[in-house]
Amino acid sequence: MSLLPETSRRVTEIVTSAQSTGRVPSLVLGVVRDRALACFTGAGEQPRPDARTQYRIGSITKTMTAAMVMQLRDEGAFSLDDLVYRHLPGTSIGGVTLRQLLAHVAGLQREPDGEWWERAPGGDLDQLIAGLSFDKISWPPYRAYHYSNLAYGVLGAVLQRVTGETWPSLLAKRVIDPLGLKRTTYHPVEPFARGYVVHPWRQTLTEEPRHDAGAMAPAGQLWSTVTDLAAWAGFLADPVPTVLSRETVAEMCAPVAISDQESWTHGHGLGVELYRSGERVFAGHNGSMPGYSAQLTVHRATRTAVVAFGNAFTMHVPGGIRAVTTDVLNAVLDLEPQLPRPWRAAVLPPPPEVEPLCGRWWWMGREYEVAWQADALHVSCVTLPDREPWRFRQGEAGVWRGESGTNAGEVLRPVRSGSGSVVALDIATALFRRTPTQPASTQAAPAQAASTQAASTQAAPTQAP
Repeated sequence: MSLLPETSRRVTEIVTSAQSTGRVPSLVLGVVRDRALACFTGAGEQPRPDARTQYRIGSITKTMTAAMVMQLRDEGAFSLDDLVYRHLPGTSIGGVTLRQLLAHVAGLQREPDGEWWERAPGGDLDQLIAGLSFDKISWPPYRAYHYSNLAYGVLGAVLQRVTGETWPSLLAKRVIDPLGLKRTTYHPVEPFARGYVVHPWRQTLTEEPRHDAGAMAPAGQLWSTVTDLAAWAGFLADPVPTVLSRETVAEMCAPVAISDQESWTHGHGLGVELYRSGERVFAGHNGSMPGYSAQLTVHRATRTAVVAFGNAFTMHVPGGIRAVTTDVLNAVLDLEPQLPRPWRAAVLPPPPEVEPLCGRWWWMGREYEVAWQADALHVSCVTLPDREPWRFRQGEAGVWRGESGTNAGEVLRPVRSGSGSVVALDIATALFRRTPTQPASTQAAPAQAASTQAASTQAAPTQAP
């Protein structure tokens, strides 16, 4: 679905102004809604805007490296809490974990040894690993957030050692081919935008070299287009389970570290940056290489995203290219709020064993409604309707496990009377009853209730709300 004409005009206005003020040879941008490219625009003539033209995406590459780490974790190849030495034995930085590397809290210095890897031909994997001396840890892990390109070179090395395949081969097999990213490549393929340094007062352009990053490729090698990166943004907003489960992508986008402790506007998950803009939180990543800047910004709640590329490292606007995508994303969300998904009637009623759990329940003077939706129990607070509902899915032995809201991961157990009828719902030890109050004679000691509930047998109500 395309954007409304007035929304598209506002998007073009933001991009055109940024290209002009920022003195970037070309700036291109796409808006994504529900996995589809809803708007493409651009400004500049070197080259002229085209959604199929490649730009270098820099550190947005890290999001794909992180996705492969999470895939292999889900397949049981390793744990995120594995120490590095388990997969790269003998290295002096082996005492940090894969999770710490993903979230930039391992304490590693920003760059590997030698000449700055972004402006020089990259070394091989053995050279990278040989340079992992103990002094590469700047301070103890988890003491503070410290962005590290080196961390993603190490993660790429782990991927290769665990699978026996090179990082480019893994990327093609696990991300690029399954998602159909035909114009996302290791090396540039025509048509691609040349990257430039813009002289600050002569306004002339000097073309930058395009080096192979070698072993540091997992940190920033890739080239892509607005069309392809829009597909990747759509995946992060609404995952394809055959590539990565929704739960795992949500785990990647959960904050591990906050980088600005005073304002809490920037943080990092597992391979994904997090940005606060007013009341909204966006996920994504910035990218830059000599001659290029890029940005991926996703609002997962509305399945809306913005991707943008420029072919200069500098952009003379406050906040750079990230601010451009944030302004566009906020404009789209303000002008065209996401419509709710249509309600659909249930094809079948709840199963017989579920029916007694549905209806109205009370806890601590608050009224709750339990409904059967999409093969799960949804618990909504009637008293506080703005609260996110809790969703529970049935497991073994009559136990329901929370999947959303504040009770995600917690357990719901039906509490039964001597006759077997459901008299209460035990949600994380809190008892929800059919009426706001219960006679004192029905109360039982907490210890007694805990033992009977654990046995999943007859139980008297344990405590009044």
